[in-house]
Amino acid sequence: MSPHTGHRRIPRSLRAGLTVAAVAGTAAVTMACSAVSGSASGSAEAAAAPAVQTVMSGLDHPWDVSFFRNGDMLTTQRPGVLTMRTASGSVRTIKAPLGDLFVQSEGGLEGLVVDPTTVHRYFYTCQTYERGGKAVDARVIRWAMSDDGKSATREKTILSGLPVTSGRHSGCRLRFVPGYWLAVGTGDAATGTNPQNLYSLGGKTLRVGANGQIPTNTPFHSKGGNARYVTSYGHRNVQGLAMRPGTSQLWTQEQGTTRDDETNIAYNGGNYGYDPVPGYNESVPMTDLKKFPHAIRAQWSSGSSTVATCGITFLQGSAWGRWNGALAVAELKGEGVRILTLDKAGKVIRQELMPELNKTFGRLRTVQTGPGGALYVTTDNGGKADKVLRVTPHAPSS
Repeated sequence: MSPHTGHRRIPRSLRAGLTVAAVAGTAAVTMACSAVSGSASGSAEAAAAPAVQTVMSGLDHPWDVSFFRNGDMLTTQRPGVLTMRTASGSVRTIKAPLGDLFVQSEGGLEGLVVDPTTVHRYFYTCQTYERGGKAVDARVIRWAMSDDGKSATREKTILSGLPVTSGRHSGCRLRFVPGYWLAVGTGDAATGTNPQNLYSLGGKTLRVGANGQIPTNTPFHSKGGNARYVTSYGHRNVQGLAMRPGTSQLWTQEQGTTRDDETNIAYNGGNYGYDPVPGYNESVPMTDLKKFPHAIRAQWSSGSSTVATCGITFLQGSAWGRWNGALAVAELKGEGVRILTLDKAGKVIRQELMPELNKTFGRLRTVQTGPGGALYVTTDNGGKADKVLRVTPHAPSS
């Protein structure tokens, strides 16, 4: 079977840590979003709306979107701007202390997720931090929204020490996983030793408590230090995370070198085989099976020419037809959204491009399922020409 499309049987030792009874965080967000009524995303309007609608514009590298339970949509812009689009359709900038943000290359205000347990209060960002004009690290911050929804204050640093150099390969995606934990996808900071070093938080998927708790059941907890947060390692630049609804599968999206963007399932304790040493040798395989015979192979790979994959989400709702439950993947260089249809085990059985978005809006960074099952997509072209798009749920034509 080709390493670009196949999957391998995972050792029992890796599977054991992954199984969780219910996908609590994802389910809470999904049900809450689906319950929103009277908003711009209501089912009546969605039925009449065009397939693709611009819901926000004039943005500069919008990196992520997340929805409060009342339907309000929060957006991070990489240069350091938080923007809110209310359920009624009004747009405003959220006042927030972001003066210590390190904005360079891929670094800045990046991953975002709203706390699923509150109606309109807490949210989390992953952002690169500077001191004295020099990059320090990337951090996961817990924020509290004001009662009037016009400003936000930093409440707590949940996790720090994610490596940053020039800003290249700084990750960073956040999603809630079962048990009210945060999953964090990180980049290797273009430092060759990080992916295989369990004491580095770079090139990993991590788990941390929503209040900053250190997990006690991660696969490398007994090693102490940063290894306590690590759930999988040997990654290059994880910029997509998504829980597969109704399962315990955490999916990741990883950007390749000149080849092999990868879609993976993040198995606890899994090594995904990236080891670009000595130096930072990007000619090595993304999944080096010669050096690491037991490395986890990708569920899908782009092959020899990358499309620069980024955010991922699962389409939900019968209106998507045979795409219901499929994985949507945003492509920067590819300038589109790839739809991966999966079997129960996670094997890719069909792939296709969403025609409404293909080569039409430029670079696409993030896809996220929102109210009513609509797909929200951020463009990444820069120059305050970027948008957030809403794609009405609809079945593919063939």
